Amino acid sequence: MGKNQNWSMSIAEELQQVAKRIKSGLGSILAFFSTGCRSLQNSGIGAFASGRYRNLFVEAGHSPQEVTAKTEAAFQQLFHGAPDTQAVCFPAGTNANGPLACIHDIGSEDVRSEGMSYGMMIAVQLNRKAEFDAIWNWARTYMYHSLPNHPASGFFSWSVKINGTPNDKMPAPDGEEYFVTALYFAANRWGIGPGIYNYRAEADRLLTDMRHRALITGQTAKGPVTAGALFEPEHKMVRFTPVIGNLNHTDPSYHLPAFYELWALWGPANDRAFWAEAAAASRDFFQRAAHPVTGLTPDYANFDGTPCASDWNPHSADFRFDAWRTAMNWAVDWSWWGRDVRERQLSDRLQAFFESQGMSTYGNQFRLDGHQLSRDHSPGLVAMNAVAGLAATHPRSRQFVEALWKTPIPTGRHRYYDGLLYLLARLHCSGEFRIWTPQLPSKMPLQILRAKISAAWLWFALVDCHGSASGTGFG
Repeated sequence: MGKNQNWSMSIAEELQQVAKRIKSGLGSILAFFSTGCRSLQNSGIGAFASGRYRNLFVEAGHSPQEVTAKTEAAFQQLFHGAPDTQAVCFPAGTNANGPLACIHDIGSEDVRSEGMSYGMMIAVQLNRKAEFDAIWNWARTYMYHSLPNHPASGFFSWSVKINGTPNDKMPAPDGEEYFVTALYFAANRWGIGPGIYNYRAEADRLLTDMRHRALITGQTAKGPVTAGALFEPEHKMVRFTPVIGNLNHTDPSYHLPAFYELWALWGPANDRAFWAEAAAASRDFFQRAAHPVTGLTPDYANFDGTPCASDWNPHSADFRFDAWRTAMNWAVDWSWWGRDVRERQLSDRLQAFFESQGMSTYGNQFRLDGHQLSRDHSPGLVAMNAVAGLAATHPRSRQFVEALWKTPIPTGRHRYYDGLLYLLARLHCSGEFRIWTPQLPSKMPLQILRAKISAAWLWFALVDCHGSASGTGFG
């Protein structure tokens, strides 16, 4: 079978997956055409289907040239700026796989899987393959566990020293989630290479372990540990940790339904239904975890959405540093997929709360009822609140976009977390954080492909709504 035939079959498979899940949206395309009054997004069609990504900065009156220049300046400063005060990305020599680089949390004096995976995602979005490969090489060299008898086998240490020595060998699942999606995007944007640069194979293997890794007991610096998979199979939710004794709760900011939908299309075939169900589970979870008045979510939560105060972190039931990111997750999910209108209500609720606290003065930590716990006004939280505007309906959202626009690129000791969230937010708010789909075969013009996908999407929607084409595919 030729290359083009293989590729066409993969597109058909993706379209069939889309068709099977059209009913999980807020309405069908047929209903849209029959009523003539519902938007494509309310029919469950976001940027994945339309290819259109909102540029909130341009909507607020800034020119595309200004937007691009600001994003480029942020990337250059954080990835290639002055090492003492600006940069978070640092070259680290070479090995047999090529150059190495790491994302350094200067304030905590470590390298984290969170930051490494964010760095890779930023690099693939900005078409920076050299930086992507160097960061991935460092992560695979110093953070990945390949020994089959280690409780972290198949995963990455969440924290290591700048020289690669582990601080904690166990994983924090948000790192793995971003690694997987960044690798799929890299495979789709740049193609695959040998060894660790076979991005798709690396993503498939990691995603399979995240779902299925068996329980393993082994020795660590903290004593014997037993750990398993990163996702809880009954609730279909990401765990805070896979370690026995602490695996029965989650972190709301780890829930990434926008990514799960892509895994349901591109991941190993046997698990695709699970990832589609995980996306739906996370959307429901957001509603339970967010406070009904403020929209604030806790750092940790039980699977039923109730706040979880852990033994080692009694403040984890509050809105603190992890929780900043949760609004980004639901807003991007709405922007890409448009399947759950309740995410728009969450953004409106959250932004109304922060507006009430003073746009330039609100703190960065709160109890869920809105009682302020810190007066610090953080660029990272400003950035995440701006991304919430991708789902917001109220005009106040423009204030949050403008607040990010006016925020300087973070510098100094705490530039790692603030800086990475700042750059992620700039990409999201400018419409430059995109879904990178499989490459087109060279002989198929883009216009023809778009016409085929548009026609197929409508055809699947119509026949699915009438229940008359179960199991039908392209011949």
